[in-house]
Amino acid sequence: MKQPVRVTVTGAAGQICYSLLFRIASGEMLGKDQPVILNLLEITPALKVCEAVAMELNDCAFPLVKDIVVTDDPAVAFKDANIGLMVGAKPRGPGMERKDLLTDNGKIFSALGKVIDQVADKNIRILVVGNPANTNAYILAKNAPSINQRNISALTRLDHNRAIYQLAEKADADIAGIKKMIIWGNHSVTQVPDISFATVNGDKAADKVDATWAKEEFMPIVAKRGAAVIAARGASSAASAANAILDHMHDWVLGSAEDDWVSMAVPSDGSYGIEEGLIYSYPVVCKNGDYEIVQGLEVSDFIKDKMIESQKELQEEAETCKDLF
Repeated sequence: MKQPVRVTVTGAAGQICYSLLFRIASGEMLGKDQPVILNLLEITPALKVCEAVAMELNDCAFPLVKDIVVTDDPAVAFKDANIGLMVGAKPRGPGMERKDLLTDNGKIFSALGKVIDQVADKNIRILVVGNPANTNAYILAKNAPSINQRNISALTRLDHNRAIYQLAEKADADIAGIKKMIIWGNHSVTQVPDISFATVNGDKAADKVDATWAKEEFMPIVAKRGAAVIAARGASSAASAANAILDHMHDWVLGSAEDDWVSMAVPSDGSYGIEEGLIYSYPVVCKNGDYEIVQGLEVSDFIKDKMIESQKELQEEAETCKDLF
């Protein structure tokens, strides 16, 4: 039996985690042969609910779960952690400006970054889900300088999955037939869903759908899908976000499909002219527990302009929060 992997999950009593934790415990994220220790972090008022979630996990009798720790102390939650799923964050409320959310959540991720820097495994893999995810990951990274910076990522796999569905529906194709989708940039309305290199059952996606649809319908539908879900159900995406977390971490740890790539927001290394250090979504290939940004793609002027707009937004967000790092 393998040694257990210690997985820390923040916001563990929330809706996303209620869809997420049981699937981690069953082995969907790290493999059916990988034992886990679940460290569940919540704010003090939510501890009772979090303890109830732990009770339910125990009542499932998952063979892979070796221990469950419920705590409101980040130093306990992240002690020797190998994976950090940063789901908890303050939601955007009525009348709040984006900059207000940036400042409030920035303080949370600044504090968590300092704790992670002190107590977590130095090669901890971190996935930031709480919004604004890219900039929260950027702030966390700045406050955790001793942690492997390559291992600090943000979630754009949900956008990637949403884009795959939209293309499959438009092209009247099976989901499995869609390959090489890309989400560039920020997890916001400035994100750049790009089908330029995508294929549908081996054929170029651009030959299967109208170019006007790709620019004027597809891109905004994907970018605004989260808002559409909120409008429809009165709450933000939960089960689909949990599924995307699983996809992101599964592929990162165990490898992505050989004939495909996936979208991950990772620290920019300057690829495609994006400022180094920004947490920016790229197409990546995952293998051997690591990832590499797909290189050499000839990006159109239209897409490049959109990529720069998303970069500018990330730069502005970083500037707003510069006092936190």
